[in-house]
Amino acid sequence: MENGTLKPYPLILPVTALLLLGAHGLRQGDFGLAASLAALAGLLLTRRAWVRPVAVAALLWGGVVWARATVDFIAFRQAFELPWMRLAWIMGGVIVLDGLAMMSLLGRGLDGWFGRDRTWARPRAAIFLLTVFGLAMARSHVQFPILLADRYLPGWGWLEIFLLGCYAQWIGSLMRTPRGHRTVRPRIWGLFSAVFFLQLALGLLGMDRMLMTGTLHLPVPALIAAGPVFRGGGYFMLVLFGVTLVLVGPAWCSHLCYIGAWDDAMSRLGPRPAPSARLRTLSLWGRGGTLVLAVGSALILRVLGVPGASAVLFGAAFGLVGVGVMVFASRRRGMMVHCTTYCPMGLVGNLFGRISPWRVRIGADCTGCGACFTRCRYNALDEERVALGRPALSCTLCGDCVSACAHKQIGYVFPGLSRETARTAFIVLAVGLHAVFLGVARI
Repeated sequence: MENGTLKPYPLILPVTALLLLGAHGLRQGDFGLAASLAALAGLLLTRRAWVRPVAVAALLWGGVVWARATVDFIAFRQAFELPWMRLAWIMGGVIVLDGLAMMSLLGRGLDGWFGRDRTWARPRAAIFLLTVFGLAMARSHVQFPILLADRYLPGWGWLEIFLLGCYAQWIGSLMRTPRGHRTVRPRIWGLFSAVFFLQLALGLLGMDRMLMTGTLHLPVPALIAAGPVFRGGGYFMLVLFGVTLVLVGPAWCSHLCYIGAWDDAMSRLGPRPAPSARLRTLSLWGRGGTLVLAVGSALILRVLGVPGASAVLFGAAFGLVGVGVMVFASRRRGMMVHCTTYCPMGLVGNLFGRISPWRVRIGADCTGCGACFTRCRYNALDEERVALGRPALSCTLCGDCVSACAHKQIGYVFPGLSRETARTAFIVLAVGLHAVFLGVARI
């Protein structure tokens, strides 16, 4: 700092190290990685606090990349009996530069520089890194190009990952308050559903690269369990569903399900929801019946040797009935009747979501004003549940009740964390998963 003016000179080392790492990616033909690292170097100049830990993580990863490259280069030269000592010194210098750049970012001398948007900076950085890590793992472990950028512009997948990371941290910043969560959640949920079905439509119109595997599977989440039973394989969606339940519990149903967004939209066209004991009963028995129907029918069709094309008709009929429930019941009651009384995977999510320790709880000082009743579209709150201090089975951790409580008596809980920290951690996971799902939103 000179005469009260911040100077960017301390950023010379981090910017140089990131650009050098990008040049290494460019040398290997990874244009997307080179562009992403160059963009990250540019973001350092914006002085935004969340960029700092992201750049530190990138340089830490860069140190691993340089160490592996050093070993490979030396092994190559030794295999051909070429001199390698000078190469070792050069690569060692690059690794030292990377380390010094990381140390300069961690030093207190740059605290003043990264002064913008300090509120929620660490959670935003965590959302960015979670998104990048999830998409990078998917990209590296799937046998086919899982990202659209890699399908249409080979080698540019990392740039798509970087941009989705930036999008995710921005969404996280909008959802950092309960009111922001309530407002933004249905919008990004609807966006995900729109992207998902737009890609499906384009795939059906002949753009087969829009389809994840190049083949079509019926996009009915209610059949996630029934499909593998009929096919005798194809457990990808079931595994993905299970992992999501472990990470965020039943929040799959309120943040990530591409059909659930339709039910949410229909319910918002109706009146404010009101608790219903009858629908509460159907939450267990209605969805239990459709679960038995879906899985049992799939097993019977498999045993009878019914062709896949015919089985698809049964699945489509099941899905269309669900759409009818949304249009005629959810819209009339202002409540997500499809998700809470018809969808079998919703019941599975509510039951097995208890594996995850995330919960919504109501404090002992609740005044019983009932404001949360007219916010809960999952029919999980009424006077009885408030008295018990916890919502009913149909709760999906959507968070609408948290923002409705003027007395701050409703909140997310997680063992060992305060309510505020628990809500922050939950938003980090939910938004990160949303961005990952958005990146791989294809059938």
